[in-house]
Amino acid sequence: MPVFNCAKGLTMNIISLGAGVQSSTMALMAAHGEITPMPECAIFADTQAEPHATYDYLKWLETILPFPIYKVTAGSLLDNIYANKTLSGHEYQDVPWRTQGGMGKRQCTTQYKILPLYRKLREMGANHKDPIDFWIGISADEADRMKPARVKYVKNRWPLLEKNLTRLHCLEWLTKNNYAHPPKSSCVFCPYKGNAEWRALDAEDFAVAVKVDNFIRTLSVEQFVHRDLKPLQDVDLRSAEQAGQMAMFGEECEGMCGL
Repeated sequence: MPVFNCAKGLTMNIISLGAGVQSSTMALMAAHGEITPMPECAIFADTQAEPHATYDYLKWLETILPFPIYKVTAGSLLDNIYANKTLSGHEYQDVPWRTQGGMGKRQCTTQYKILPLYRKLREMGANHKDPIDFWIGISADEADRMKPARVKYVKNRWPLLEKNLTRLHCLEWLTKNNYAHPPKSSCVFCPYKGNAEWRALDAEDFAVAVKVDNFIRTLSVEQFVHRDLKPLQDVDLRSAEQAGQMAMFGEECEGMCGL
């Protein structure tokens, strides 16, 4: 790994890579010189619970991008679910499972995504005198998600917003440049998934999600991964067309974590 030195007074540009549509498009646009300057690297925060398709896409990106991708992790979110272990220190699990009273408190993004990324940036030499420009893949159709960095040694930048690009624009750019569309990046058991995302899981990943869904109801609260508040294995996941109905709206999820 190259040695980064923020103390030289030169601003480092680093991509937060989730391997979803927006962040992948942002990284590839940088590789094409359409977003400048060229980043020093991208960082992928691995929950160790992403679908196989996401890991495959990430491996492909590593062969295409002219800058390295570094992976960081806070450990296996899946293992910690089964151990009923939280990194947040709360009595409830870090994933916001769905219950009759609403969704639980969401801590997984902070504990397994944001904090590992920040730790890596500190290792690279980020400090409050020379903050890193950290590129976040938020598109124009979700500008309400823009937030300043939580720490003084990071300055968030939103290159897609600078170009007024929506998620659809990103997909069009990928198609125009003959790149495959990334799969939705989120943990296999993420309770924010829509039915299209549940259907998109391969058989092995779906089996993991079913096992997690059944396990969390052995704890103290009646909770589910699916919005219908039913066991995942019993939910009708067919699309409107598959169910013989007219589809009024697209089912593609805009996502919560996969940027």
